[in-house]
Amino acid sequence: MNKRIEITFLLLVLTQALHSTEEYFGRLWEVFLPAEFVSKAVSNNPEKGFIIINFGLVIFGLWCWLFPIRKNYSFASVFIWFWMIIEMVNGIVHPLVALYRRGYFPGVATAPVLFVLAVYLLRQLLYSGSKK
Repeated sequence: MNKRIEITFLLLVLTQALHSTEEYFGRLWEVFLPAEFVSKAVSNNPEKGFIIINFGLVIFGLWCWLFPIRKNYSFASVFIWFWMIIEMVNGIVHPLVALYRRGYFPGVATAPVLFVLAVYLLRQLLYSGSKK
């Protein structure tokens, strides 16, 4: 694992924190059935459930960065791939839903940044693998 990958991963996690904040202020759990379902699975209060899930996601991302990735554990790439896939999906789904609804959809402003960072991270991984 090189420093550039570590930094890009951290930027991806921090951008996810911004994305979660945008979704919170847009009250995503009120306008997107999957978010409502997951939020209610965690708490009877969907707003509280949404906060718990997103806070946990960001904390998990920071843990991934601090330990498996920065310490270059053999399984670190599993976490990187997990995050890249989630953020690429985020980066595609939010704009598509906004287009379908013909208006703002919570998370659409930060979703493209997540997508670009995830693709950039993928490129770094593929490039670093080809140098071996």
